[in-house]
This record gives sequence, structure tokens and C-alpha cells, in this order.
Amino acid sequence: MATYTVSNIYIYPIKSLGGISLQQAQAQERGLQYDRRWMLVDEKGGFLSQRKFAQMALLQVKLEQNGLLVSHKQGLLNPLFIPFEQEGGKEVTVTIWDDTCTAREVDGDVTMWFSKALGMFARLVYMPENTRRIVDPTYAFEEEVVSFADAYPFLIIGQEALNNLNSKLAKPIPMNRFRPNIVFTGGQPHDEDTWDSFTIGEVNFRAAKPCARCVLTTIDQQTAIKGAEPLRTLATYRMQNNKVLFGQNLVHEGEGIIKVGNQVQVLQWKQ
Repeated sequence: MATYTVSNIYIYPIKSLGGISLQQAQAQERGLQYDRRWMLVDEKGGFLSQRKFAQMALLQVKLEQNGLLVSHKQGLLNPLFIPFEQEGGKEVTVTIWDDTCTAREVDGDVTMWFSKALGMFARLVYMPENTRRIVDPTYAFEEEVVSFADAYPFLIIGQEALNNLNSKLAKPIPMNRFRPNIVFTGGQPHDEDTWDSFTIGEVNFRAAKPCARCVLTTIDQQTAIKGAEPLRTLATYRMQNNKVLFGQNLVHEGEGIIKVGNQVQVLQWKQ
């Protein structure tokens, strides 16, 4: 029986901006603490993503004691501090794919900074505690809720899946192309596809559905330059129903700490 060990934990406090590597994280109702609780939207409240605006990759977020520090990877602007404790903020309606929910605007100076950094209007909003965005009922188990993530509170990928992919590529790519929350070592490529339920640290997880990959995976996170890979290669061996699958979307039960070094204890395998 393979041993699976958590090797990396990542959060992405502002949707579609640079992620943060952590040694441990608190799993809360919506996902990991601070993960995708903020989001950039256009004038109509539609979410902004690297899928359309690759330059978002150039904005890096750092976790400070009392808030987030956002900087431009090419140093084009002075860093921006965003406190965790927000005063009021105008209520706005935002859309993420087919979901509509209520958010609150972070102040206007912040909007000006992001608009300048990205060269287009970009308003920063955050998700207040009273907003309830429900996971797609087709794949949910207990009406779980999610942050501003695309659809699910967690994404897990095995390091062996990336190693296998990189063995087929002319130039290897880093895991940050896939934006996972949890990475583990051990086992065979794509073992995560075979898990139904498992525990990490204090938290129980259940596989919701495989993650269908998009053009974001083709964007170099350091330069914001797009290429053809890895989608071109993945399409040769990970295509199902016209979708390229890589990693598993998860829902969870309860709250608790997960840490790098935790063992993944598989409770049930998929039939």
C-alpha cells in the first residue's frame, strides 16, 4: 500500500493572482483560511481571471500579520497593503461563472491601484461571512459552501502526476500552473483519481469531481507569457468528454489544521 504525504499547501487569497505556499493552514467552512476570499471584478461585477487577462499572473500576494501585501513581480508599482479588517464597504453583486452572490467593495484607492497595475478597470471585493455560495448540488454532499474559487473549496494534485507530465514535455513546468491547494508525494501518477474519501490531519475530505483544465495552465506565472503547453500534451492522454482532467476537486467536513508532512489516509476508494 502506497504512503501519501502532503508536500505543499497553497492558498490564493485574491482569485487568479499569485499563490502563497504555507507549512500549515486552517480548513474552514469555505475552504482554507484566506483562500480566494477576495476577487477582482469588472464594472458589471463579473470576475476577472488570467484566462482572459494573463497580466494578472504578475501580481503576487503575500500574507502579513494584519492583511495582504500585493506587489507587481516586475516592480512597476509600490506594493499595496490590504487589511483583513474591512470597514463597511459598499455591497455589490458579483458573478463567478453561473453563480451570483453578494460581496463588499474594498475601498476606491485599492480599485485605483489594481486598475493601474492591470491597465483596465479592476475593483477588489471580498466575501463577507454572511454570503452563502453553495457548491453545485450535482457534486455536493451536504450543501457545502465555497469562496470565490471556481466551484469547489479544495483542489488536490499528486506530485507524481506532474512528474509524469513533465517527462513528456520538452520543457518541464512547475506546479503553480495548476493552482492546487494540496500537493502530495507518493504512489503512482493520478492516484488521487481513485480516492473517494480520505483524511489529512484533522479534516475529512471527499472527492467531488475531476478538475477540467483551461488555458490558465498555459500561462507562465513569472512572465505572464502564454504557450501551447501543457494542454497540448495533456490532451494526448488525459482527455475525457472533450475535457482535459488533472487533479481532483474536493469538499470537506468539519474544520481543522492540515500541515505539510501529514499523511493522507485513504478511507474509501472509488468503485
